[in-house]
Amino acid sequence: MKKLIIALTASVAVLFGGIAQTAELRDNHPDTYVVQKGDTLWDISATFLTDPWLWPEIWHVNPNVENPHLIYPGDILKLVYIDGKPYIVKASDGTIKLRPEARVLSEGEAITTIPLSMIKPYLIDEMVVEPSVFDTAPYVVDLEEDRKIAGAYGDRLYIRGISAGSGGSFGIYRKGKEYRDPETDELLGVEARYLANGNITREGDPSTLTVKKSKLEILKGDVALPRNENPLPPVYAPRAPETDIKAQIISVYDGVTQIGQYNVVTLNKGSRDGLEEGHVLSVYQRGKKIHDEIAAQRGGDAEVTLPEEHAGTLMIFRTYDKVSLALIMNATRPIHLFDVARNPY
Repeated sequence: MKKLIIALTASVAVLFGGIAQTAELRDNHPDTYVVQKGDTLWDISATFLTDPWLWPEIWHVNPNVENPHLIYPGDILKLVYIDGKPYIVKASDGTIKLRPEARVLSEGEAITTIPLSMIKPYLIDEMVVEPSVFDTAPYVVDLEEDRKIAGAYGDRLYIRGISAGSGGSFGIYRKGKEYRDPETDELLGVEARYLANGNITREGDPSTLTVKKSKLEILKGDVALPRNENPLPPVYAPRAPETDIKAQIISVYDGVTQIGQYNVVTLNKGSRDGLEEGHVLSVYQRGKKIHDEIAAQRGGDAEVTLPEEHAGTLMIFRTYDKVSLALIMNATRPIHLFDVARNPY
């Protein structure tokens, strides 16, 4: 397993920093917290702060360290006050370390910012692509033994247009829903609906791809796109966007109608609009349109739109040019399609 050497500066252990005016401690915050297996930085921050995404303001970001946010199960976090200001420090055996030190860490054991298990499929398998991809990508020309469908482990697919050598990893996709802007009707992208994955076991035209794992059945005409099976775990720094954002939720994965915590949603804004991985947005329920009977009786405007209501928080974890994927981190009300996501506060 790859090892990382993390050198700490002459300050407060791994994590420290002054709380800005916008980061408020919870009324019932603990004085100490022991990091548990399965924790996330967001969860831990939520035990101390009213707004967990503001954790960079309470935990110092050291520019001289490759990843200064690393904490591990068993680490002790303690709330202390230095010169009247609250800080979170990492303690060892109850003693706060204020001196430099180095530590050898095993990659993969550190606490992550958000639950990676929730977003991993959307980092490896699920994709949003330009419509032209389906016109030019390698495609399934036939299935073994003249089958109509395939997808079981070991099934062989015959693919035309692949130039990769033996062992190349590919996902099999089908054209899914179109993503369009609710206001302008601009085509923002097309869902590449993930079906299966496998490896090239024989080169040629067609090449042979052997299925390793499948989610849905495979048909002739489905396309094959390169796949990265082992991407580096992402490191997210939750923060507000630098520009004003007004996005809308245009789709939700898994077919739910009421969106809640840890659902993955698609927004109609992407990198061209200034969104980046780690950006945090507040979600607001769209104001419902109602008919005001009293105003109608009085001859006034009877069509009224109620105010938006704060409904939760999301974090962007993958951006494309025109759309982004986000994870709902908390929901105080039911969230629906076309609800609005804006800069926090």
